[in-house]
Amino acid sequence: QVKVVESGGGSVKAGGSLRLSCEASRPPGTTTLCMAWFRQSPGKDEREGVAGFTPDDRPTYADFVKGRFTISREPAKDILYLQMNSLEAEDTAVYYCAANPWGCVFRPLEKWRWYNNYGQGTQVTVSS
Repeated sequence: QVKVVESGGGSVKAGGSLRLSCEASRPPGTTTLCMAWFRQSPGKDEREGVAGFTPDDRPTYADFVKGRFTISREPAKDILYLQMNSLEAEDTAVYYCAANPWGCVFRPLEKWRWYNNYGQGTQVTVSS
């Protein structure tokens, strides 16, 4: 099981920025990790994909964050980042880091249940 811990959430005004971090601890013998960001907005039952990586390590984003959010990773340290700029009130949510101890799939944001390991989440609140 992969342990995942998120940090960096907070409250900002619309137009502001935040940077989320996620540190993963891989089980012994694990040679690769697939990591991604999901979020769950108030009143929604399901988590939605925000940003992740394709099998060839290209970043991929949900349409609603393209051009505003940037995902990056320090693979040697299993640390994942999400730089969030031009935040909108609609971005208010609990943001979760997800990880699997195997390679990413072609559509890494399609099904949050594909990931077996999540952190406790970090709250992001954007006021208008």
